[in-house]
Amino acid sequence: MRVDRLIVIAAAAVVAACAPPTDRQEYRLGTAALGGAYYPLGQGLASLVTRYADGISMVPIVTRGALENPRLVDAGELEMALTNADLAYFAYRGEGPFEAPLDVLAAGALHPSVLHLVARARGNVATFGDLRGRRLAIGPAGGPTVTLTDLLLQSHGMTMDDVVPSFLSYSDGFTQLGDGNVDASFALAGYPAAAVMQTRATQELAFIHVEAPVIEQFVAENPYYYQVDIPPAAYDTESGATVLAIANVLIVRGSESADTVYEVVASIYDNLAELSESNAIAGQIDAARSVDLPLPLHPGAARYFAGQ
Repeated sequence: MRVDRLIVIAAAAVVAACAPPTDRQEYRLGTAALGGAYYPLGQGLASLVTRYADGISMVPIVTRGALENPRLVDAGELEMALTNADLAYFAYRGEGPFEAPLDVLAAGALHPSVLHLVARARGNVATFGDLRGRRLAIGPAGGPTVTLTDLLLQSHGMTMDDVVPSFLSYSDGFTQLGDGNVDASFALAGYPAAAVMQTRATQELAFIHVEAPVIEQFVAENPYYYQVDIPPAAYDTESGATVLAIANVLIVRGSESADTVYEVVASIYDNLAELSESNAIAGQIDAARSVDLPLPLHPGAARYFAGQ
């Protein structure tokens, strides 16, 4: 199905359900497929905008996700969208998967996605170096987990040829880990991640250790990543882990009105506590990171965060 066709269908369904006043400006927010973290968060963000922004209603739109969203914003199919900070950076600069710079700017930082590197507890995989020759579930083909896995392998003197990768959904990958069909499963996702929690219910798990100098060097070379400490209580593991994380970002078309973007951003970030009551991931949003993103803030967003 064509993306524009998908958007029309999704928008029609949501508009029919919510029936926002017709005299309000409609803002379309690109999320991702149903079942992931982006769509429910997008629903919550859209609800805040519709409730608190003067003369604006926001509609969450089902899309193909973080990689496609910058292109949809640039094409005018969406006014705003959710994506990863690295993809936002590449889209703005016309690098990586984007052949030319896109008309996208940052509107604010969202929750972090952390790289879950997980094996069975007391198994034969304890450190990243132990992965050579192992069977790995590394997320869907072309997804951000695959890209990050490849970079980490290079940091350890390995390539994809040194492991046996399976390109599975996070849910399937962690199910395969629990069944013993893979030696480790990876997921770049917010935490606690449902796929990990589901496997943890029947299987003791442990984080795969990455040496601190490797993580520090990786962050120095890739400024859109940073370090996050996951406590043992997050997944009831014997020990926590220091992991790589990347901010999720709210992006907006650069040509959007500064006044409108200010209104939308204010309606979201002034009311995060309310959203956190119904969406646990929203509680992980650190608005202060909005001034330290790898691409510029839209002038309307910059005005809002300058006043915070």
